[in-house]
Parts: sequence; C-alpha cells; structure tokens
Amino acid sequence: MQEILKTAHNVSQISRQVHINEEALTDFSNKLAAGPIEIPPWDLRYHFFDGSERTVFYLLLLDTLNFCFWPARKKRRWEIIYKSEDLSGYYALAASLKKAIETGIPITSAEYLAGISLDALKKILDGKGELQLMENRLHALHELGRFLLDKYDGQAIGLVEDAKNSAAELVRLLVENLSSFQDMAYYLDHKVYFCKRAQIFAADLHGAFGGKDWGCFKNIHELTAFADYKLPQVLRHLGILRYREDLAKKVDQEIYLEAGGPEEVEIRANTIWAVELIRGALSGLGKDLKSFEIDWILWNMGQQNAFKAKPYHRTVTIFY
Repeated sequence: MQEILKTAHNVSQISRQVHINEEALTDFSNKLAAGPIEIPPWDLRYHFFDGSERTVFYLLLLDTLNFCFWPARKKRRWEIIYKSEDLSGYYALAASLKKAIETGIPITSAEYLAGISLDALKKILDGKGELQLMENRLHALHELGRFLLDKYDGQAIGLVEDAKNSAAELVRLLVENLSSFQDMAYYLDHKVYFCKRAQIFAADLHGAFGGKDWGCFKNIHELTAFADYKLPQVLRHLGILRYREDLAKKVDQEIYLEAGGPEEVEIRANTIWAVELIRGALSGLGKDLKSFEIDWILWNMGQQNAFKAKPYHRTVTIFY
C-alpha cells in the first residue's frame, strides 16, 4: 500500500488540473473532530452475511462487480426493487447478489461463475434501466471462477487464508492474479497505483466480520482511501478538491474523462492524498482514524442530496 500513497503524493505535488485546498481541509477536519465521530457500521440490510465461507465468497463476488453504476448518456439509471425498496448503484448490486443466494442461485460456486452466461448474469442483476459494461462484468466473473478453481480448489477462503492476515498481501494476490483488479495508470510516464477494488475487498471483510475471523488483518491500517467517483464529488463539495476551470466545466457538463488520462489520474490521486492529509489532521486533534474509515464517512456523506449539487466525474472503467 505504500506504493499507492507514494505515487498518489507524487501526482498531487505536480498536478496541473486538480489541487488540494489545505484551508478547506483543515476546516473540515476541525469540524469533524469537534464532536463524536461515528464510523458507519456494516450494513446488513443489503449485504448477505451468515458468518460462513459463503460470506467471504459473496464479498469477493461483490467487489469483483463493484464498478460503474452511473448510466450511459440518455440511458436510464439501473435500479432494482428489493423488499419493496427502490435501490440503485452499489446497494442495488449488494442486494441483487444477496437475493440470488437467498433464492438458491449458486453464485458462490467457482464452477458456476467460470461458466455463467450473459443471460444468467442479466437475470441476477435484473431491474429497470441499464447497467454499463455487462460484457466486462461477465469476463471478470469467468476469470474469478477459473482463478479460484486453479489455485484454491474453488474456495474464496483459500485466497483470504493465503494472505495470512495481511491486507497488503491480499491486495497483492488479487492484483497479480486477476486482470480486473489491476487498477493502475501512468502519469507523465510514471506508474501510479490505485487498487481500489482490491483494497475495498479487505475493508469489506474487516467490516462484515467485525475485524475477526476472515476479517482479521494485522495491517488493516495500511489501506488507503478507495479512489472512485463519489469521494472526489464530496471532497469537491467541501472545497477540499479544486478543479481548474476547464476540468470543472467538463465534470459539470458530464463530459467523459479518459480512463487513465491525466485528468482522471489527478482526480483519483488527489482524492487518496487528501484523505491521507485529513487522517493526519485528525490525528493531530486527538482523533485517530484509519484512512478507509474516513473513506466510509465521506462515501456515506455522498449519499446525501446536499453533496450531489455538482456531478461526479464520469469515466467508463471497470476499476471503480
């Protein structure tokens, strides 16, 4: 994870389109530290959890598909109905997979994933509107199923146990073996690491299992923020991230940013580094939070309408 922080900091230092406003960052940190800080608890309403190996597999499957929930131009947002509640985005995915398990679809079988058809996947994710990159999602599931069969006798817990309670090692195993988790880019000819979905799998295990059993990691504190499109939206609303005028116009007009392009890399790298600076500021105020816990706080803030006044940046990608 040190490479993620190091390369994010390097990009932040020389960014041309994005910069971090330290005054706004200090103000937010002071306000957050002024009262009791509540870390958002693991949400069992939409997530499957039975405390068994199936939960580990479910979370790995969830984070394999955890990307790009916003609608393509002129398309309706993907939504489902779960227990009479309208859901979209990440929660819709979590609930759809939970429902699949509860109705007997064998999605926690590596053999099933290795051969799942596009029609079967669409049925599992059935709803209104359109979910982008379905072919990519199908490929990721096939790859995951084959990997688990080849290396771990089809068992997701084999992967987790191979990491030996190290979040960093779990991230490495995912990134080195599965192309859909190889979340990195180049900025001015230098490699930049993000590893968003690989990191979030470790954090999800930690959250679901309360830091015990398969969620016990000796170095969970090393996880960085998970650079997606919601966190920078919140940080921009708070005034912590500032975009240069031409980039601000692109984001506000919902003009797509190139995946791996300098604008997108600057947004994501500055998001990671801003959260690291918030963590340091809070620590100086006597509030010791982990970077991923700050990420959870910001992401939950982003679900509030007030933080949706300006759009998030749009990049068609499988990495977030």
